Amino acid sequence: MLDQLEKFDITKMIDTYLIPWGINIVMALAIFIIGKMVVNTLTSVLSKVLSKSKMDDILVNFVTSIIRTILLLFVVIAALDRLGVDTTSLIALLGAAGLAVGLALQGSLQNFASGVMLIVFRPFKAGDFVEVAGTAGVVETISIFSSTMRTGDNREIIIPNGSIYGGTITNFSARDTRRIDMTFGIGYDDDIKKAKELLEAIVTADERVLPEPKTVIAVSELANSSVNFVVRPWVKTGDYWAVKWDLTEQVKLQFDQAGISIPYPQMDVHHTAKK
Repeated sequence: MLDQLEKFDITKMIDTYLIPWGINIVMALAIFIIGKMVVNTLTSVLSKVLSKSKMDDILVNFVTSIIRTILLLFVVIAALDRLGVDTTSLIALLGAAGLAVGLALQGSLQNFASGVMLIVFRPFKAGDFVEVAGTAGVVETISIFSSTMRTGDNREIIIPNGSIYGGTITNFSARDTRRIDMTFGIGYDDDIKKAKELLEAIVTADERVLPEPKTVIAVSELANSSVNFVVRPWVKTGDYWAVKWDLTEQVKLQFDQAGISIPYPQMDVHHTAKK
């Protein structure tokens, strides 16, 4: 009698608990495995589509990672629901946690949003010489939260993307050509026409100066102690600093040779002796 009772209880337990739970576990595993495979396939296709659209690799990887995480979360919730877990409470908990994290990371979210905008709209790219957030240098990397720049003295500076996108961006490498703006002063007793001819000859002799747009050389100001010329040649962007420095040196050498003075600030002090 006892054996029959034990047999009956075991059979009932198998029919009532083990088989249904086993089926649920198998189904949950199937949902998770198949769902994961589907998610991987979808994100792989999405990655290829985004790459063909010439979107930046950083943004492609980030977008696909976010979408993959969200889809996997739905797969996990579906698997747990199959096991009988109350997913409504879980979704509410995840929502509350997400809100709390969002409030705690407002600055990081701003940097993230700015990073996405920088990657999508591309006001500059790696290798450009820019001035952003009060810093000038060559852009080395642009990531989701920050960008890395290298200054002229080889310092590495990491700037939050929020500071970059929220301010003025000056990209010196955006155009193929740049205009050099220089001012040279001569004394009031010097020959203006001769000085202008020298400046024209110096600019023309440099092959790096572009013929178009035409270089502007003109008297711009009758200052307190000098007659000022503006010299504005156009050059290729990569030649900007080299040409500017070379022209400045040549002007000094040629003016000295021609006897044209370059005034500098000075003060005359007159002392009257008391009798």
